[in-house]
Amino acid sequence: MSSTKQSSLIEEMGVQSGGRGRWLALSVLVLAVLLVAVDATVLGLATPSLSEDLKPSGTQLLWIGDIYSFVIAGLLVSMGSLGDRIGRKKLLLVGATAFGALSVLNACATSPEMMIVARALLGVAGATLMPSTLALIRNIFHDPKERSLAIGIWGATASAGAAVGPVVGGALLQHFYWGSVFLINLPVMIVLVIVGIKLLPESKNPVAGPWDLVSVGLSLVGVIGVVYAVKEAATHGLTWEVAATAVLGAAALYAFVRRQFTLPSPLLDMRLFRHRGFSGAVLADLLTVFGLSGLVFFLSQFLQLVQGRDPLEAGLAELPAAIGAVVTGLVAGRYARRYSVRVVVTGGLAAIGLALGALTVLHKESGYPLLGAALLVVGLGAGFSFTVTADVILSSVPKEQAGSASAVSETAYELGAALGIALLGSIVTGVYQGFTAPEAVAGPAAEAAHESLGGAVEVAKGLDPATAGPMVEAAQVAFVDGLRYASGVGAAVLLATAIAAWFLLKGQELQEGVEH
Repeated sequence: MSSTKQSSLIEEMGVQSGGRGRWLALSVLVLAVLLVAVDATVLGLATPSLSEDLKPSGTQLLWIGDIYSFVIAGLLVSMGSLGDRIGRKKLLLVGATAFGALSVLNACATSPEMMIVARALLGVAGATLMPSTLALIRNIFHDPKERSLAIGIWGATASAGAAVGPVVGGALLQHFYWGSVFLINLPVMIVLVIVGIKLLPESKNPVAGPWDLVSVGLSLVGVIGVVYAVKEAATHGLTWEVAATAVLGAAALYAFVRRQFTLPSPLLDMRLFRHRGFSGAVLADLLTVFGLSGLVFFLSQFLQLVQGRDPLEAGLAELPAAIGAVVTGLVAGRYARRYSVRVVVTGGLAAIGLALGALTVLHKESGYPLLGAALLVVGLGAGFSFTVTADVILSSVPKEQAGSASAVSETAYELGAALGIALLGSIVTGVYQGFTAPEAVAGPAAEAAHESLGGAVEVAKGLDPATAGPMVEAAQVAFVDGLRYASGVGAAVLLATAIAAWFLLKGQELQEGVEH
């Protein structure tokens, strides 16, 4: 039997109501999600150790944290469209192989510059994975209720990865160097590729047309240019270089949009955004992650460098958010059909906003119940919101365009993550850098202490206790002040998004009937 006929047979088996093929295929797809999710969360946990070893500046540390998301956001639409053209299975397996190899490069980084480049390359590989997984789900599951459950499992796995990452990473950091947190990608990648070759059905758009490289370049330059400008303006103020980068990025995005309307086979069908439900779901995706990402990125530092927890304990402390997202992600589709899409999404967004608002009273000696309860509510809200909006986005397009639609959902996710780390992270950094160091700390030592909290802790090791204690205390207080301000901004953004979603998602419903 030819490989083409075999793939077709597997796909047919996968959509039969009694067949198990589609669920076995889903188990492979969630491995890819796990791969990306674990990588994203372990970095935050490893930041203190990484800072001590590579000694990045505050700006370099932010770049290490967000360049991965910048590159993914810039390439997702292009990669989703590429998967529609060459085959989603093929793109997924090639991307998974590259992701594993580049994880080794990240683990071997010897300087902040090398780490930034390695993270950027990892972003290129990561951009091939997420759109392929959602697009394959769209093509494998023709029953809308089964697809909702599959998307819930997909989202729950991402959340489980967020839980597994810190715990496994924390255990590794107890015994090995920080690079070990990247090497855990390898066994997952190996299983994914070997099993995926046999189980995954191939699917693509038979009339997709050529891949437009000009559009690829415009989307990459546009997204990275705009996000970089926002980040730099928030950190250093509006300079002519920042303004020029913003104009370049905005011009590239404008040209990208104009070009899509003229192409017979666009990378992204811009007419999708005329659908109010589709646009509302994309906006909710982006701003949900915006509110979460900057907070989570800095929480690991708070738990370790402010409250003195070891890496494993810090990882376990962040579990409630992932547990909450897993629980609600699995039932989100059912509740959206019972109570309506806008009720579930708006409620989820509001829950996240209120939980972030509660963190504005956080201080250095705060007990864990406050933080744990807030993280649990954040997870519950994110599970409802993100799962249902992903379902809305996928259901709004023909299955032939599943890659492009999935890429829109994932672009919103990654762009939100990049903006969250850039803007909310810049608030934390800006407030932190205003702390007053003891007079005995001057010159390069003072500069290093003001770059980041990790830098202050490192500088303190070379000072006498009478000076080190007050300096670390002042740095910790300033860091927590910045975290409170960032939480307040995140809360305001999420509550405003909840109000917008209530109107944008009016009348939006999830599909009921089986597709043919």
